[in-house]
Amino acid sequence: MDVVRSCGFGSRRLVIAVSLAMVGLVSSAACSAEGPGTGGENAGSSAAVPVVGSSSAGSTSSAATGSTTPVIPPPYVDHVEWVRTAVGPSLQIHPTVAGRRTENPDGADIAWAEVLRLEPDADTPGMRAQFDCHWDFARAVEPDKPSWNIEPSRPVVTDQVMIQTRCNPGAPEE
Repeated sequence: MDVVRSCGFGSRRLVIAVSLAMVGLVSSAACSAEGPGTGGENAGSSAAVPVVGSSSAGSTSSAATGSTTPVIPPPYVDHVEWVRTAVGPSLQIHPTVAGRRTENPDGADIAWAEVLRLEPDADTPGMRAQFDCHWDFARAVEPDKPSWNIEPSRPVVTDQVMIQTRCNPGAPEE
């Protein structure tokens, strides 16, 4: 557990990660095909992104491997846009390369604050839960997905249901 904490994972994220592994999402080679309204850009280019080294604030080290986890500084969100989908309005969050690659333990909170600066109406528990699911898992499973789409019409659910529905509770991915 100390190794998990030293890597920046709290107990909630550990439970979610274990649950995710149990439903086979981490071992999945690819997510389901993108549906309409997901955009066609490839925001996950190989552009150079500065990495904060081990002597800089925010870098963490894994006791098990001795490796330094890359903590890339913000911004983590490039832009957001509302689109209409089959499940209603959907906020498409377009992460930066840094947002896709950082291992900053505070990254989700920083990125969510960026989303709210761009779109204050996104500030609902269900939208935050969907965002956290995308931050914690979609980045690992499909790091170059053009956007993370969250919808206010989706129900607030447990972490387990959120994982089982691949961050899309109540209806298929849009």
